[in-house]
Amino acid sequence: MPQTPQTDNYSRRALFRAGAMGGAVLTAGALVPGTATAEPRAAAPKLRPLGRHLAYGPDPAKQVVISWQELRAVTGPYVRIADGSGVFGAPIAAEARTLKSELSWQAPEHDFPPHTPDTMSQYYLHVRLDDLTPATTYHYVVGHQDYDPTASGRPGEIATFRTAPAAGSADPFTFTAFGDQGVGYNARRANSQLADLAPAFHLALGNLSYAITSGTANAEGGHMDTDKYDAGKWDSSFAQNEIVAAGTPWMITLGNREMEAWYAANGYAGTAARFTMPDNAWSGATGIYSWRYQNVGLISLDGNEICSRNTGNSDYTKGKQTTWLDARLGSFRSDPAIDFVVVCLHHAPYSTADAGGAESVAQQKWAPLFDKHRVDLVLNAHNRLYERTDPIRAGKGTKPVQPRGTLTPASDGTTYLTAGGGGEALDPFYRNPPESYLGHENTGGTPTMKCFKKNSTGHTDTAVTWSRVRYRGYGVVAVDVVPAAGGVSARMTVRALAEDGTLIDEVTMLRS
Repeated sequence: MPQTPQTDNYSRRALFRAGAMGGAVLTAGALVPGTATAEPRAAAPKLRPLGRHLAYGPDPAKQVVISWQELRAVTGPYVRIADGSGVFGAPIAAEARTLKSELSWQAPEHDFPPHTPDTMSQYYLHVRLDDLTPATTYHYVVGHQDYDPTASGRPGEIATFRTAPAAGSADPFTFTAFGDQGVGYNARRANSQLADLAPAFHLALGNLSYAITSGTANAEGGHMDTDKYDAGKWDSSFAQNEIVAAGTPWMITLGNREMEAWYAANGYAGTAARFTMPDNAWSGATGIYSWRYQNVGLISLDGNEICSRNTGNSDYTKGKQTTWLDARLGSFRSDPAIDFVVVCLHHAPYSTADAGGAESVAQQKWAPLFDKHRVDLVLNAHNRLYERTDPIRAGKGTKPVQPRGTLTPASDGTTYLTAGGGGEALDPFYRNPPESYLGHENTGGTPTMKCFKKNSTGHTDTAVTWSRVRYRGYGVVAVDVVPAAGGVSARMTVRALAEDGTLIDEVTMLRS
């Protein structure tokens, strides 16, 4: 077997220096063995990697992370990469992160066999790639000392990813978003939509696997005494999503069901084992980060800090996240190469949904910063439905924007969009106002914002006029970005697609 290097971070030059010696050549979609010979078939089944998922680094033109899972501990896990030359380079060692979960504090969907060990161990592997070439498609395989797809001639295990164009590129691109996916047939349909849309990247807006399945009304996450948890649901989630996540970077946002309090004080050690996000807000941050794709600056926030109902991590950074947010938004807005700023969080600052409601703390602490720095779009989930607001400034809608309408965020305000129809059971709108969406516009009823009081089922209710589009169904949000070119200003078109592909909403944002 090839020798595995001792580090997981390599430059592009090192990746492809190996050439053909001991390597394999990618030809016509298949792996053709080079000087290596195929291994004889082992008597016992081999451990094959599963659950591959990608992420971008802060600079997606040069940085990609490849992650996957093994069912047992393996020796020498690695990635091998090939670019346009068709030659797979030397193995690049993976960082192994083992997550241990006691069976005694789990409530699984299926019984544990009597011979099962008392501790479930899940093995996650990660390789960070730096200094890649912008706008380039790479092929990759993952393996370990006892399993090498290139030597075994398994072309079905070759996956690809593509780096972003360099900053300043005028190439149009699309990204997608939804949250509250869980595991099941609706979630798989959402993945099928993603595959058809072929986005540059996907924003997974929290409550990812639903490994935490239930709890008290205000304690779904962060409460070991009431939360019901099945760590194996993560295995199912990664297996379900691999069909798209192996080739499309998924950038995740923390939801309340990612507060797995068994692993660490804030519950995020599980997330840190399974995913590698930029997490560049400060040393030790999890799920709080910024990055940039061409002319769009993106920020992921931990909405658990401002959630009044699921209070496991309420105010846990003591203002540090808000201070960082202010500075990062200011940096984005001072960069002339960034046309649009998009913020992601799980909980809704503004919504008329019933179950999760809206977050008054986000309105008080973060919305003024969105106003100050002219944020274009805020994406959230938590409420399992679709809703778009009119542009909002200082807590009030500034103008009605119907489906297929146009607005200028710099002067009109920030649009807040709930995209929680990723797969889990749907929520109602509060007090049941009529749905209103493209081709089915309805101005009847009184949309009402419901804000929970801290750590309570009590709430305040406010009638609002800014709830412009409401749709109770599954689907995907697609955002089409066209950078400025030929004297035409940049634009960003947000589309909401029902699970059958029907367009239910569209709004175009213009850069002034």
